[in-house]
Amino acid sequence: MYKKFGISDEIIHLAEECEKELEPIFKKIDEDCLRASSKVLKAFQDNKVSGTDFIEVTGYGFYDGGREKLEKIYSQVLGAEDALVRPQIMSGTHALSLTLFGLLKYGDTMVSISGEPYDTLRSVIGIIGDSKNSLIQYGVKYEQIDLIDNDFDIPKIIARLKQSPVKLVEIQRSIGYSARKSICIDKIEKVIKAIREVNQDVIIMVDNCYGELVEEKEPTEVGADIIVGSLIKNLGGGIATSGGYVAGRKSLVESVAERLTAPTVGKDMGANFNQLLNFYKGLYMAPNAVRSSLKSMTFASLMLEKAGFTKISPRYNEPRTDIIQTIGLETEENLIKFCKGLQMGMPVESFVDPVPDVTPGYPHKEIMADGSFTPGSTIELSCDGPLVAPYVAYMQGGITYEYGKLGIMIAIQNMLH
Repeated sequence: MYKKFGISDEIIHLAEECEKELEPIFKKIDEDCLRASSKVLKAFQDNKVSGTDFIEVTGYGFYDGGREKLEKIYSQVLGAEDALVRPQIMSGTHALSLTLFGLLKYGDTMVSISGEPYDTLRSVIGIIGDSKNSLIQYGVKYEQIDLIDNDFDIPKIIARLKQSPVKLVEIQRSIGYSARKSICIDKIEKVIKAIREVNQDVIIMVDNCYGELVEEKEPTEVGADIIVGSLIKNLGGGIATSGGYVAGRKSLVESVAERLTAPTVGKDMGANFNQLLNFYKGLYMAPNAVRSSLKSMTFASLMLEKAGFTKISPRYNEPRTDIIQTIGLETEENLIKFCKGLQMGMPVESFVDPVPDVTPGYPHKEIMADGSFTPGSTIELSCDGPLVAPYVAYMQGGITYEYGKLGIMIAIQNMLH
């Protein structure tokens, strides 16, 4: 079965060796999937999901019981007071932008305590780019505090909070395009407790993209006020074809909803575009999709390590807090060949040859392998990276482990031969 994809005996034997070594790790991932599945199933049952909850509501979207029930389910799964789950939210960046503009006003200060944010959020804030509609252009002040050895600089954070008013503290859970590691829930919980000892009022916001259902708890379950993410990542389960979510304190979610719709209207408005069935099914399948992604990335990590690539993060046996795997490929040629090989392992547009190019919202040329049923869906197997040293590939997803495994083997075959 591997020969039809041109995979050599060498890569096949390497895969067999890796899977044998990964058996105890895969067993732990299976157990975590069962835990997450039980949380999701209980939320569905507690909220009495019915077939009538999937019907389309058009126009203004008033009185959509299915939409309201879905948002209660999200709240329960994420350990939050309230949630906003809408097809009108187009991406993770859009969800972050809505939240920041919904919560920050002229003269407010936000502080990123996980260092420099992801490229597209930097444009929203106004650190890069020339948009006249960034937060900074609207009079919001921005500061950041860098991590130290992949952990929060708590003394510096506390000192800053004591110095002058800060309206919002922002934490980015995953790595973005940085060289650091993703931030685990234990570290997030520790810094939140430290912040609350000196400031009870500052809003603590977490960019939760790529991290949902990976660990036992979500940031809202350890004290975060509001979290944000995309439905074409983990919680959409590979079934949702659009959408994003915001979850947290009820008053904050309502402020974000008013930014999405209109003041006083908030969550009451918004046609569902016949997406509710996809959103329900996507959340139901999300634990399994996350499991498959984690197995795929763990497999890739060990395969590439054994193939001689040492700049791998996380390593196959390290704890994971999101579905992202970074691979230091050392040369531009390797990065391009790996992405081209992964594209060859895709179900959609496997015949397409990825070419580096300028991408909206990013400062450098990017190469992307994305043969997804939903373009941009990173719970499906995909890979991208900027064409700058040290030529790191950022890979994620794998809607089933079997498809993820095949795609990764084809990519390694293409790069090494």
